Amino acid sequence: MRIGTLDIERPIALAPMEDVTDQPYRLVCKRLGADIVYTEFVNSEGLVRDSAKTLRKMEFSEEERPFGIQIYGNEESSMERAASIAESYSPDLIDINCGCWVKDVANRGAGAGLLKDPPKMERIIRSVVESVRLPVTVKTRLGWDSESIRIVEVAKMVEGAGAKALTIHCRTRAQGHSGEPDFSWIPSVKESVSIPIIVNGGLNTPEKIHRVFEETGCDGVMIARAAIDNPWIFNQAKHFSKVGEMPPLPGIDERVRVLFEHLGLSIEYNGERRAVIEFRKYYAGYLRNLPNASKIRSELMHFLERTPIEEHIMRYIGWLKTLEPVGVSL
Repeated sequence: MRIGTLDIERPIALAPMEDVTDQPYRLVCKRLGADIVYTEFVNSEGLVRDSAKTLRKMEFSEEERPFGIQIYGNEESSMERAASIAESYSPDLIDINCGCWVKDVANRGAGAGLLKDPPKMERIIRSVVESVRLPVTVKTRLGWDSESIRIVEVAKMVEGAGAKALTIHCRTRAQGHSGEPDFSWIPSVKESVSIPIIVNGGLNTPEKIHRVFEETGCDGVMIARAAIDNPWIFNQAKHFSKVGEMPPLPGIDERVRVLFEHLGLSIEYNGERRAVIEFRKYYAGYLRNLPNASKIRSELMHFLERTPIEEHIMRYIGWLKTLEPVGVSL
């Protein structure tokens, strides 16, 4: 798949996720096989107003490349200026969010809300493309609802506006994250445009990722929530694609290693107290399906410092290793 100077065969990307894909999490996923990583959603109005919190979302390290900054908004002028600011951070690409389904975004005409106004969506894409030198990509959904799926026409418009790739979350805005994604539209989209098509939505196992590649002919896939539960999914999917079977699941020691690495990166990035509090959402993934995991997660919620967290987890792991056999699976 070629986007600008990027050329990656069947990439598996980490999706932009608000309050999830900060720099520490991106680094962990990158080290576990993610080919492209993205910022959290970056509000164009926040960039224009010089919001320190919004600007910080765009900071990244060289290790994270290829790296994309995703911006969203519903005003052409703000999106143009936001794209120029984003470009000054020297990412590898700029992505336009035309797929966020949450009410605060979509009902204000941004994100998936732009699917209700394709001419405006086209104007925004074209204005962003013309305001920067970097390749611009777009992420959207099949449609606003099941009665308004026009993804083939939208894909043609996106290409015509100058975007270099299109990611399609194969659900409608009305579905949100519920229901099964409909990948059957992708072959028709692929036939209608020449830009790369990346598939997103419900890709939660290596087998499903492989099947979507084979059945749709897509150029890449993008993983979202499944990576929160299992950040190893990127390398697992690549292994499955090569040999046709699942690799060994990560054992207890590997889980703890990555958990501690992630926690350490978070503390370096956010400071100890804030990092420890925000890290709580990741425990379920790292401890998934382990004996007494729910009890341990509940206990970990009370800690506000790194040392007692690590000590508590090590005591738990020591107990797990006394069990015969130890049931470890993701």
